[in-house]
Amino acid sequence: MFKSFFPSPRWFFLSALAWTSLAVAGWFLIGDSVAGALGIVIDPEAAPVIGLGHFATPDFQWFYLYVVSCFALFAVAWMLFAPHRWQWWSIVGSALILFSTYFSVQVSVALNNWRRPFFDLVQKGLGGEGFDSGELFAQLLIFAQIALIWMVVYVLTRFFVSHYVFRWRTAMNNYYTSRWSEVRHIEGASQRVQEDTMRFAGITEGLGVAFIDAIMTLFAFLPILLSLSEYVTELPIVGEIPAPLLTAAIVWAVFGTGLLALVGIKLPGLEFKNQRVEAAFRKELVYGEDSAARAQPMQLAELFDNVRRNYFRLYMHYMYFNIARGLYLQSDSIFYIILLIPTIAAGKITLGIYQQIASAFNQVSNSFQFLVNSWSTIVELLSVYKRLASFEAAFEGRDLVHHDRHVED
Repeated sequence: MFKSFFPSPRWFFLSALAWTSLAVAGWFLIGDSVAGALGIVIDPEAAPVIGLGHFATPDFQWFYLYVVSCFALFAVAWMLFAPHRWQWWSIVGSALILFSTYFSVQVSVALNNWRRPFFDLVQKGLGGEGFDSGELFAQLLIFAQIALIWMVVYVLTRFFVSHYVFRWRTAMNNYYTSRWSEVRHIEGASQRVQEDTMRFAGITEGLGVAFIDAIMTLFAFLPILLSLSEYVTELPIVGEIPAPLLTAAIVWAVFGTGLLALVGIKLPGLEFKNQRVEAAFRKELVYGEDSAARAQPMQLAELFDNVRRNYFRLYMHYMYFNIARGLYLQSDSIFYIILLIPTIAAGKITLGIYQQIASAFNQVSNSFQFLVNSWSTIVELLSVYKRLASFEAAFEGRDLVHHDRHVED
């Protein structure tokens, strides 16, 4: 699954994690000093820039240079010491996707900065204070510029990611078909090569990008949420606590993650078993096309009965899982409003600040809720991974029972 596309996957991902940690530490410990030595002046007290200028500040120019340098050093090192057929896609392509993800997060930050002046103007007008309508049009123009940047980056990234996923699928397809004689006896082998490789590459890439996006969103919005906490002096029931908005976001996300992990614990096994019984039914039908002795009514009825039983189990478990998930997500949509009730009632914030808090809180909360938002996809990925692991077990001469065992409910 991985070694067909990435060079020495275990060492590649471990080195990527270590290099990323080192790069992040270097950025925070000596980043400003190195920038000063290069003549890049960074003012940590500078007010946020509203509009496209947000992406061209000295801070950003230095960040672009730093990130590209780190990516380049890592890529060149792996290309020199462990050349791989797919290295441009797996190494450079992955780096490009990560950078694009970070840029998309910064677009969200730019929009968050825009919210305060825009909604303060709205509040001013609704409160009966007059102002030049051109100011409001100017703010809408700024929004349009930021939205256009987001759209261009999103479309180009999706186009590139589509090719990235297909290259990964191609790598797995070539790897498995070259060993077809070793895996053709495994139940549902054709489906695993044709369909599961496509699904595994797509789901893994999607979850990976979502996870990196969550981490980068936390890096970008945690300082914003902390700074906005100065407007919130107390929370309902608990009263005054340090960093109230951040603390509430963490506690709420941990609660939701634990809840859904508990109620959805049976789903991965049932999804895996579902593919097994579907593959057995489909396989018998295919044999019946070539032989009149196969696919007899009694045999097909028994196989389809296995399909029916497993689907009914899935429906039951997904029912209470979806109830728990739905209740949590609906509560999540008003949770930050409940937190702000004492502050709003005391008249301590403007509409612009309220919008900034709502946006920043939702960004941080959603990042902490990565597992909550992705649980169904993770279940599907685990199912696909188990099926493809059967192939790798066959290649390495290991017992297939561990990967391809019958999963009981």
